[in-house]
Amino acid sequence: MGRADVYGRMRGWLLGSGANWARWTALRLLRLVDLRRARGAPAPSAEKVRILLFHAYGMGGTIRTVLNLAGYLAHSHDVEIVSLIRAQSHPFFPVPPGVAVSFLDDRTERKGRVRALLSRLPSVLVPSTEPTYRRCSLWTDLVLLRYLRSLTGGVLITTRPSLNLFAASFAPPEVVTIGQEHRNLAAHKPPLRKIILRRYGRLDALVTLTRADLDHYARAVPGVRLTCIPNALPPLGTGDACLESTTAVALGRLERVKGFDLLLAAWRLVCDRRPEWTLRIYGSGPWLDRLKTQIDELELTDRAFLMGRTNQVGEELSKAAMFLLSSRSEGMPMALIEAMSKGLPSVAFDCPTGPGEIITDGVDGRLVEPKNIEAFAETICELIDDQDLRRKLGAAAQSTAVAYDLQAIGARWDTLLTETVRHRTRSRSR
Repeated sequence: MGRADVYGRMRGWLLGSGANWARWTALRLLRLVDLRRARGAPAPSAEKVRILLFHAYGMGGTIRTVLNLAGYLAHSHDVEIVSLIRAQSHPFFPVPPGVAVSFLDDRTERKGRVRALLSRLPSVLVPSTEPTYRRCSLWTDLVLLRYLRSLTGGVLITTRPSLNLFAASFAPPEVVTIGQEHRNLAAHKPPLRKIILRRYGRLDALVTLTRADLDHYARAVPGVRLTCIPNALPPLGTGDACLESTTAVALGRLERVKGFDLLLAAWRLVCDRRPEWTLRIYGSGPWLDRLKTQIDELELTDRAFLMGRTNQVGEELSKAAMFLLSSRSEGMPMALIEAMSKGLPSVAFDCPTGPGEIITDGVDGRLVEPKNIEAFAETICELIDDQDLRRKLGAAAQSTAVAYDLQAIGARWDTLLTETVRHRTRSRSR
């Protein structure tokens, strides 16, 4: 039998029953090891805080807000960002002072023979319905498992479902585990939700971004300690929006959930009535070509622009007169809060979780029925025609955004760390 045949059979086995067998075996063996390890474990402590990200050097709202949190915690803790993969040499967002960064699978380096082989085999520990599954492999399973088992204490904060599940299943008993939900429970596919509901109860705490999602988890996973802490505003620099331009702006990854196809359809209706206005969409992602085609088909080539990625979010928001959020679903839309902090009036679909907890309709922004393209366009036109209304909503939005200041949100994380360690200490004593 040739090497290709062996590899093909191994891959097929891992994609089928092999994955289930590997997960079951790993969990049972580690349970036995942990029973013994727990007896000699050090006392729980939050002196060392590790935050596990999928790709710390990438671009995205989760990465930006996690780096922001890490910078705050570094003032009173030993903080390290641990990135599962590294796919580029330099970070898209600056790493805060005092925060160390390490990588488990550095893909900018040349691969050795064993690593190259295992990197071609599918992951058996990441659920196949998790969005990062295709970027994971048997190699990432092994390096992450090895890393988790090497920990001897401190707090581990994980930032997406696959990483939360790894921590819940494989973190040693002396490590305090805190998972973060950056989307919402309903946004995950049913097979992934099933695993979440079965394993999240093993975490010491779970942090949701919205009260609505906290309620969903409280009903679905009654055994987990829950708290709601929204993301904090990162430093944006530059001044407030002047609101006198004829530009609307949107930010986000170019993918289905962000609803930029709905936004472009609405913008076509806006341009029929207000042709002097332009739309700028900042971001990158798999829907780039699809959105380019839609812009051509809607004859918006001189009215709507895909601007690509930017690390000057504050500057670009300051140039606009309104912010538009067209998402089909959200966690806690950081871009919306950033726009509000600049004094921008916003129009947002009232999609599941997020916008409705931030915007009070008619006070500091406008909420529109989800996916209602005509109503979205009509609301945009109302703001275009009434500059006084834009200024009123923008001023109130800026006041609302104060609640997301880093010091206020950071203090809630301080409390969570203290209480979680205390609870673990009491449980250990019992």
